[in-house]
Amino acid sequence: MAHSDARRGIWWNLWRGRATPFSLVPADDPLFNCRLALPATFRSPRKGRWLVLTYTLPARARPQRPLLRLRRAGGGHDSFVLPGLALGSAHWLGYLPGDCEGIEIAAEPGFVLERVGLRRTGSVIAEALLKRPLRVAAALRARFARDERRWRDSLRGACAVTPIGRYPAWRSARLFRTGVAEPLSATSIRLVLPAPFARADAVARSVASLRAQTHRNWSLCIAWTDDGPPMRPAGADPRVVSTGWDPSAPIHDLCAGAELFGMLRPGDVLAPETLSLLANGFASEAAELIYADEEAGARTTRPRLKPDWSPDLALVTGYVGAPALLSRAFLAALPVEPAGSLEEAALALDLAAGAATRVVHIPRILCRREPLAAAISTRAARLDRHLKAVRSPARARLNRDRLDLHWPRPEPAPLVSVIIPSRDRLDLIARVTEGVLQKTDYPALELIIVDNGSTEPGVLALYGRLRADRRVRIVPYPHPFNFSAMVNAGAQVAQGGILILLNNDVAVLRPDWLDVLVAQAARPEVGAVGAKLLYEDGRLQHAGVVVGLGGEAGHILRRRPADTPGHLDRLHVAHEVSGVTAACLAVAREKYRAVGGFDEETFAIDFNDIDFCLRLGARGWKTMWTPHAVLSHLESVSRGRPVGAARTRFEREAVAFTERWRDVIRHDPFYHPALSLTTFGEELE
Repeated sequence: MAHSDARRGIWWNLWRGRATPFSLVPADDPLFNCRLALPATFRSPRKGRWLVLTYTLPARARPQRPLLRLRRAGGGHDSFVLPGLALGSAHWLGYLPGDCEGIEIAAEPGFVLERVGLRRTGSVIAEALLKRPLRVAAALRARFARDERRWRDSLRGACAVTPIGRYPAWRSARLFRTGVAEPLSATSIRLVLPAPFARADAVARSVASLRAQTHRNWSLCIAWTDDGPPMRPAGADPRVVSTGWDPSAPIHDLCAGAELFGMLRPGDVLAPETLSLLANGFASEAAELIYADEEAGARTTRPRLKPDWSPDLALVTGYVGAPALLSRAFLAALPVEPAGSLEEAALALDLAAGAATRVVHIPRILCRREPLAAAISTRAARLDRHLKAVRSPARARLNRDRLDLHWPRPEPAPLVSVIIPSRDRLDLIARVTEGVLQKTDYPALELIIVDNGSTEPGVLALYGRLRADRRVRIVPYPHPFNFSAMVNAGAQVAQGGILILLNNDVAVLRPDWLDVLVAQAARPEVGAVGAKLLYEDGRLQHAGVVVGLGGEAGHILRRRPADTPGHLDRLHVAHEVSGVTAACLAVAREKYRAVGGFDEETFAIDFNDIDFCLRLGARGWKTMWTPHAVLSHLESVSRGRPVGAARTRFEREAVAFTERWRDVIRHDPFYHPALSLTTFGEELE
């Protein structure tokens, strides 16, 4: 073990690079408010170098990732979104080109740059060869092609990004401080820990972590679930009491008059600042529920990096977990029910939390939790009971086979307008129209093809046959290609209450896809809805879009196996995301028009769908992705990078997207700030 630790320490020192003196100088820029001053010797006019930054942020700071901008000779610049924190510190590895003339940082108050290290390119390549040699090959190809962006990103993805399975090594480099002390709070916290006698050792670990809390105004009730006299924990502490678990007592009674209430499991170990952070977060935000992240595992420790409040995901998966506290006022407003068994009580609180509207997430790992076998049948029964009490125009039902919510399609089925922008390509348009008209089990649809000047005889002949179907309209668009304008043209003539935007390179795989999308899009609180799209080889193409991924926005987990569960198993259930692709997007027509449709002036070709989803979100309508509407997106796997004028146009639209949505790029609420934006695989950085 000592030899392993020593070797790890050597690698860690090599990774951090040679320390160099530095200072942060205030700058006048309203966004990039600091300038990183380094010795003149750091510049290398002929060769680039690599920079390693180590920094901290307050745990309750606004969850905005820092930004870094490199000013280059000739007036250009490169901007990067740095990783946020899950533990004590964060590290960023970045490439400094030879013509770099200055480094600027945009950070929230409390940002502390602790160390700056410099590395040579040779050491980075050597590390990449050991960790991910295939990325080195991609990097070298990019270097020969003089594609600096792909060169640096390939090496960064090899060296600076860690698979979640290697979390213990990643963690060891970030737990060397406890963080800034929180101000003392008088808020009273009541915790309940139900446990069988056999877990007395685990209970002792939990009690010890509570006694080490910086927040002092807490009390703990250890409720033993076995018959017999209550066991007394070792040590005298008036804040800790023991009693027998009473399954008939109302769950409200557990709060016992405290302002905040939470439930622990035997073996839960809280970081010393946990209760202080949660109590102060409640006080500042007037929250009903506050929660933080955790790590779990017996032999192998894994992190549970949670999104900001995601009620659909929380209701089904109970991802909130621990540590979490509910306000007394919120708990008092819940229906009075007996606590039941330990599992039932915990699940009841999970489901109750799903009704919260003022929710705060502290994106820090503050609890170590032992794994517990999922009580699926108990959760299903409780969830059924909960949903029967939900009064909603579209009442959800539980699918017990997959423990997921099933939103029924409205009756009678609303008319759906399927809008397909297209030009030529008989192989594509014939396949997608056949899928919509003949392989889809939906009783009320119209198909609108917005044609951008097709000339192929086969396509024109197909249009002639399609016009014989009263469900089909061909709308000419005789103008230069503008995807957003074509979508808007189709929406302008659509008669359906639900619009389905569909690419011409999509193929229908299941007859129920439209039912699933319409059921979600008809929910009053939902704006856009996206489907699970697969490449032709069966791998994932679209499982939701993360804003900031790859620079501006990207598809998470693309090219992974179709059954990839995703972090927190979220790809098994419908859940909230920041954006979905217009290759297959459902939205109520009234909501589409309320935000003005697609922005055809700013985003003619790219980013229009994500911009649309974010504008819906700004109006209060959330975006959903569902794994239960499955289609194939055939052409995207072979689409190359734009070049020439197309590249110039793409970069112009990328700049416009960044300017409009910079805050979301810095913090996608459904993607933890410690997860990498460099790779597409929910990895740590």
